[in-house]
Amino acid sequence: MDNPELQLHKNIGKFKHLVKKHPCFNLDGNFKHGRLHLPVSPTCNIQCKFCRRSFNKDENRPGVTGSIVTPEEAVKVVEKALELCPEITVIGIAGPGDTLASSFALDTFTLVHAKYPQLIKCLSTNGLELNNKAEQILKAGVTTVTITVNAIDPEVQSKICSTVVFQGQVLKGIPAAEHLVKAQLAGIRRITGMGLVVKINTVLVPGVNESQVEVVARITADAGASLINIIPLIPQHEFANYRAPDCDELNRAREAAGKYLDVFRHCQHCRADACGIPGSGKDLGSELYGHSQETFSHG
Repeated sequence: MDNPELQLHKNIGKFKHLVKKHPCFNLDGNFKHGRLHLPVSPTCNIQCKFCRRSFNKDENRPGVTGSIVTPEEAVKVVEKALELCPEITVIGIAGPGDTLASSFALDTFTLVHAKYPQLIKCLSTNGLELNNKAEQILKAGVTTVTITVNAIDPEVQSKICSTVVFQGQVLKGIPAAEHLVKAQLAGIRRITGMGLVVKINTVLVPGVNESQVEVVARITADAGASLINIIPLIPQHEFANYRAPDCDELNRAREAAGKYLDVFRHCQHCRADACGIPGSGKDLGSELYGHSQETFSHG
């Protein structure tokens, strides 16, 4: 899997025409095609120990945005973004909270899809509500979905995710992990059965889940996933004293996952308000959003 060109596994081959235009699914697209992240999802329904959402102008990582926009404002943002970067082919929503923890992401996709049906709509989620909202996701025009799956073994997952909130219940420990993993796999099976393309994100935490990476790839491939992205831990929040994986650890994890899924190796740790061609090294988010204060409540 050292060849920079993705070696197509069976699940991704039939979607080649789609993923080649998605910069987060395809290496070539990473340098040719642009993506826009719309920061419309303020809340989350799980708490991962490495996750710290923030509003600022400076940090280049997931979970960070300069502001929150409403679904109606998002349509105007898309119009402006296309003027700044005509190469944009993908409209994504990746936070700063979870896209399915509130209605804002699907409301946004519905509005954007009505005006820009030619653009790929991509949703990122922890997968907790994926199965329950599969029909709404499809109806909103979404065609690609990224799901963060950090472990299949509930014991390992419980070391990464401390709390799951589902239908008014607050779950912790092993029960929370069991519920999350079950929901994620059910959701992957459901949406891939409906024709959507799935990429898996796995955050590699040394000493915690390195043994799970190959298992995650194998099980999610069986469920219908097409691609995996192994993301190095950014030490923060409850994992502030943990270390990021080194290059050898990342390569071993990618080789293990590559037995079952294509491995995307050029993740940029993008912000929730990112805009532009990822491989260009230039982000247009500041110019696009102005990074004003949030425009509606975290709710």
